[in-house]
Amino acid sequence: MPVDFGLALIERHPKTELNAWMRDVETTLPKLEGHFQSVWMTDHLFWGELFAYEVWTVLTWLAARWPQFDVGPMVMCQNYRNPALLAKMASTLQVFSGGRFIMGIGAGWKEDEYRGYGYTLPPPGVRLEQLVETCEIFQRLWKESGKISYQGKHYFLDEAILEPKPAPVPRLCIGVKGDRALGIAAKYADWWNVSDDPYDPYKARMTKLDEHCEKIGRDPKTLRRTWFGRIVTGRSEAEVQARAVSRDKPFTRNNAFLGTPAQVVEQMSAFVALGCDYFMVDVLDIDKPEVLDMLLNEILPGVRRSAS
Repeated sequence: MPVDFGLALIERHPKTELNAWMRDVETTLPKLEGHFQSVWMTDHLFWGELFAYEVWTVLTWLAARWPQFDVGPMVMCQNYRNPALLAKMASTLQVFSGGRFIMGIGAGWKEDEYRGYGYTLPPPGVRLEQLVETCEIFQRLWKESGKISYQGKHYFLDEAILEPKPAPVPRLCIGVKGDRALGIAAKYADWWNVSDDPYDPYKARMTKLDEHCEKIGRDPKTLRRTWFGRIVTGRSEAEVQARAVSRDKPFTRNNAFLGTPAQVVEQMSAFVALGCDYFMVDVLDIDKPEVLDMLLNEILPGVRRSAS
């Protein structure tokens, strides 16, 4: 399978002019056509006091404004939104976009957002139970005809009707890391995603994912492996390091692909050798011509060659 790339948009940005984020997207995306397959938006309600846009509203705008790209959340927090309503929203966007929506979903984690917006943050085990029920509700509403009833521990349906059905059914990308959560991905996901993982933890999770697939009789090759995170590149180590500390969170080789173009290609190619073939990346300073040139003419072709 060829290696694909998606552009990761981050919901937080400094309080400059209100439309600066949109202007940057408008400037960048035309340059990525033919190189990137998709655009992704993270799902957060606030990050400190920085600006933050709501993910579903952004995805709807992206799907309408940029018909040459698939769109998806990376990843949707499943208990911020009722799962049946979310299934309906996804179905509608899938119809309106002509099948370009990918449903990224996770269990949720950011406690200050839960508290700030009046949600209760359940314990990890409960969130995973909710994630399972969310996946089951998605599948039933997207695939079954007529009135759908469902009784779970956390969610229920009472003769719910979802029309029109999404065509095709959205690809389900589950973003999880823990052992039990990987079992959920093995059972329900079309794609698996993890964020910011370095090589060794990623390899260990893939091994565990394969074990879960084998336990339920699923061919592990039917579950696509993806990675979300950052690319930090430059022509020199000094340039790379200056760029790596330019955000609110510093990036290192433990949480990003970081280095000269050749070094980034080497790092990403190691993931490709493991079976990862889709990278959703936030490229630091992508608006700078020299970074875009390194990305499009050296890094992406180099990583794709490693898969051939």
